[in-house]
Amino acid sequence: MAIMGSRKHLKRFKAPKHWPIHPKENKWTTKPNAGPHAIEGSLPLLLIVRDILGVADNAREAKRIINNGEILVDGRARKDYKFPVGFMDVIEIPKSEKVYRVLPDEKGRLTLHSIVAENKDFKLCKITEKTTISGGKTQLNLHDGRNHIVDNGYKVGDVVILKVPEQEITDSIDFVKGNIGLITGGKHTGEIGRIKEINITKSSMPNTVEMETEDKKTFLTLKDYVFVIGKEEPAIALPGGK
Repeated sequence: MAIMGSRKHLKRFKAPKHWPIHPKENKWTTKPNAGPHAIEGSLPLLLIVRDILGVADNAREAKRIINNGEILVDGRARKDYKFPVGFMDVIEIPKSEKVYRVLPDEKGRLTLHSIVAENKDFKLCKITEKTTISGGKTQLNLHDGRNHIVDNGYKVGDVVILKVPEQEITDSIDFVKGNIGLITGGKHTGEIGRIKEINITKSSMPNTVEMETEDKKTFLTLKDYVFVIGKEEPAIALPGGK
């Protein structure tokens, strides 16, 4: 039993800090399956249905709702209660006509931000890596585990606007000075700013970015922590109406 428990479940005190559970309530919690997001940057679907959205009172009811296909992730019904949901994913409950986008708060916790139905059909995906494949095509590896074959013209750090569930790239946002970025790591997690300067080092030190907030305050963060979300205006709705 101990072996099966360790495979299917996760001890609560070992769960990521951003999970909305109390470490002392029970010994075990749901362990996400392998999927598009790593465990450190995701929430199992059951926790979202039961603990965040509160549409189920217990795990059994949450599993029934999920198994019935009542919860959509990026436009597709996900019937695995351990499916890992992560940053920028779109959660939809057709029965209640409610839609949410997964975003980080200022403490680095993943939260569900309510959005209007018109915004449910797209998501932003950051290019984390790209490689050249046979035929001269380029493969983009995106932050949510997706891979896309495209013509050249994209670079690592850019963000593509992806139509879901079709998974078609409809536009992109370049990682360049002047564009708007959401900080996804470090002490400035959750903050929004405009890219003021990109500092590329020629050593083993990480590249950094100087950001400027709406009230003209500046701060420095790692380049990898900046997720561009718009040019003149953010392409997505943000908490607090930003």
